[in-house]
Amino acid sequence: MKKKFSNQTGVTLIEILIGIVISVLMMAAIFTSYTAVNNTYSQVIDKAKISQSGRDIIGMLVRDVRIAGFKYFSDTSKAPTNYNPILITKNSTGCDKLELMYGDRNYDPNTTPKYTYVTYKITYECKPSKIIDKKTGINISAYALYKSKSKWDGANWQGASTSTDDLLFSDELVVDHIQDLIFNPLNEKGQLINPVPSDLTGSNKIKVIDIAIIMRSQGEFFKKKKPKEVYSLGSKGNTSFNDKFLRESILVSAHTRNMGLE
Repeated sequence: MKKKFSNQTGVTLIEILIGIVISVLMMAAIFTSYTAVNNTYSQVIDKAKISQSGRDIIGMLVRDVRIAGFKYFSDTSKAPTNYNPILITKNSTGCDKLELMYGDRNYDPNTTPKYTYVTYKITYECKPSKIIDKKTGINISAYALYKSKSKWDGANWQGASTSTDDLLFSDELVVDHIQDLIFNPLNEKGQLINPVPSDLTGSNKIKVIDIAIIMRSQGEFFKKKKPKEVYSLGSKGNTSFNDKFLRESILVSAHTRNMGLE
């Protein structure tokens, strides 16, 4: 027995077109929402990377500043020539340089005496970044921070290339995309020491070092150029930028625990 479908009707061309238009509008709305959420997520990640990198560097600097000038009471070894536990080299157009000296000892049960004392020097120095901007084909306008560790052998400073000490290293990259790095020494009254000390007597007056680091995002953060003033320290004052990059400054005070002790 055959069934009759006389009551069933098809879909007209206009209804199909209306359905397609509605589907396209829905897809466009979903894509726009996804793009907005994705851009926001990328910005949050970029900002988190800047903050995390800055905090890691600050933590490393504070630890090394605190150990500057340390020496064991039983250490009778001769101090290095022109011994200066904290030496800051100011740079009006770029990052400051920081050199820190401290004493340590090595233990060997097969030697007499069993302990040998040594003086190490840690150096933080910024150099122009080697990262190439894909748009311009030239190096980005930022710095890379390098860290070195050398040892006093009684006559000269030995680096990793001239010593068998596994603790030594030279120009190890700490972080890139640094805009500025500032070290300001303060005395016991919290006053800025200017000019910065260049000898042991002056270094012993350093009780605190104010550290400021300005980090820049790796990629463009804003859609349009945005004027922004970033807080800095000392005579440099605030620094102004007008581009699409995000910058954040981190400031901290590191206390010199071993300076000025007899």
